[in-house]
Amino acid sequence: MKKVLITGAAGFLGSHLCDKFIKEGFKVIGMDNLITGDLKNIEHLFKLDTFEFYHHDVSKFVHIPGDLDYILHFASPASPIDYLKIPIQTLKVGSLGTHNLLGLAKAKGARLLIASTSEVYGDPLVHPQTEEYYGNVNTIGPRGVYDEAKRFQESMTMAYHRFHGLETRIVRIFNTYGPRMRLNDGRVIPAFIGQALRGEDLTVFGDGSQTRSFCYVDDQIEGIYSLLMSDYVEPVNIGNPYEISILDFVQEIIKLTGTQQKIIFKPLPKDDPMQRQPDITKAKTILGWEPKVDRKEGMRLTYDYFKSLSENELKKSEHKDFTSHNRK
Repeated sequence: MKKVLITGAAGFLGSHLCDKFIKEGFKVIGMDNLITGDLKNIEHLFKLDTFEFYHHDVSKFVHIPGDLDYILHFASPASPIDYLKIPIQTLKVGSLGTHNLLGLAKAKGARLLIASTSEVYGDPLVHPQTEEYYGNVNTIGPRGVYDEAKRFQESMTMAYHRFHGLETRIVRIFNTYGPRMRLNDGRVIPAFIGQALRGEDLTVFGDGSQTRSFCYVDDQIEGIYSLLMSDYVEPVNIGNPYEISILDFVQEIIKLTGTQQKIIFKPLPKDDPMQRQPDITKAKTILGWEPKVDRKEGMRLTYDYFKSLSENELKKSEHKDFTSHNRK
């Protein structure tokens, strides 16, 4: 039985990856320090003999006994609310955490896939974004703690590949949504749906002309798995290329939720990307992958998930700062 270590296992994408690898017949070791992850996302796996959980911070030395075939590094705050609140930890998990896991992969002879992000492109001057675009990032801006952590992570990973011959993969993840997102994490979809469920006005930053491209989580997981199992070592965009403006998207949310609340506008946050759309030519040609879930269906599934949350969970998200929710 092949063995895989998944860091950030109790998070949104990490927990879905645990499910995927269990389904594919792997022995899965999940690791998370629970700074943003939630054990409820993986509690259904605890009864399985093929799943094991380590409560650990990968920014510290990582030890896994026995053989290890694959490592997927998904430990990182991924929402603006999180990485603006814990900037040092964000930088450390992208640098020290990545270094520790590269060392572990080298010691075990394991293949390592790191979760990078479309945020390495910053506020892009090229549209749609191809993997060859170097980005337009403000290194000292508030968002730089996340953007630069991911850019450093890519550089360190490629250095280990070139210098040590380590088997590595880099996935650049674009906006992803679906069940297990945190209602209060500040990203576009949970922010809008949370406001609708609480009967609040829907907040749009700027004039709403900025664009995003949303990929349903099942599609994203299949893309990541395909990349891991491929022979391609350079970064690959995984996302849905269908682009929509925030203003048009909020109208879809209003129709989906039936909310009677109005749209209100607030100033655009600093360094907010005005366009975000992946060029997925490489994913199509190299991996044979492209998204299959229609946004209407994906949003219905996501809304049903959020509606199923308890009233206490809904109230817990009520007083969070959503000023950056159009960023990601």
